[in-house]
Amino acid sequence: MRLKLTIAYDGLPWKGWQSQVGGTAVQDQIEAALKELAGHRVVVHGSGRTDAGVHARAQVAHIEPPESMQLAPGAWVRALNVRLPYSIRIVKCEEAAEDFHARFSATGKVYEYRIWRADVHSPFETGRAWHLYGPLDMVALRAGAEALRGTHNFARLSANRGDMSDDERRENAEGLTRTISRLEVHEEGDVLRLEFEGDGFLYKMVRLMVGSLIHVARGRESLEWLRGLVENPSGAKSSHCAPADGLYLVRVLY
Repeated sequence: MRLKLTIAYDGLPWKGWQSQVGGTAVQDQIEAALKELAGHRVVVHGSGRTDAGVHARAQVAHIEPPESMQLAPGAWVRALNVRLPYSIRIVKCEEAAEDFHARFSATGKVYEYRIWRADVHSPFETGRAWHLYGPLDMVALRAGAEALRGTHNFARLSANRGDMSDDERRENAEGLTRTISRLEVHEEGDVLRLEFEGDGFLYKMVRLMVGSLIHVARGRESLEWLRGLVENPSGAKSSHCAPADGLYLVRVLY
């Protein structure tokens, strides 16, 4: 039996999703809870990585529990949550098709980035939003969001994980091309919220898009500079990366 898990977590205490030496990642914590239940390791396959400090409202993973454990999906939710830290919750468990894969079956993802705009940072937003005060040109911000929508090579708006050189990365244009189908800007009181929907996201791509958009909205770079980041993939990469605090994985699309 293959089970699909929907997982929410506060990223602050953890070194991201993917397993780390010392068991300091979200995946490690869920596998530890499963091992306690099953008596041996049960591998958790996630839909993709989130970095240290990044949050998730609905990360998706799948597991194949031992045949000896005949628990109903709802029982899995309760059995795992009682063994997990409060910052990690199994929101839903359901049976999945045998060929379902949390990562390879995904067709896209939705991310949200939250910015706290008040002069004084709320203690309740610490680690959960980027505190950014001062004037922003919202017309330029929305125009920049429009420029990033569509299909582009995001070589200059993504980071290198270090497994190859930048030149090698740029030679793989197909691997760096993504489609942003939706990029919305919402002003909600003291919160500025950006929603991104796309067929996939590269390493630190959302944070670099947010940081670069804000750089334009602050008047420190032009819209032409931002457009150049996606129209000419051979130039210098953006160095304006927004903090992890405000980033949330909202939904994985299948």
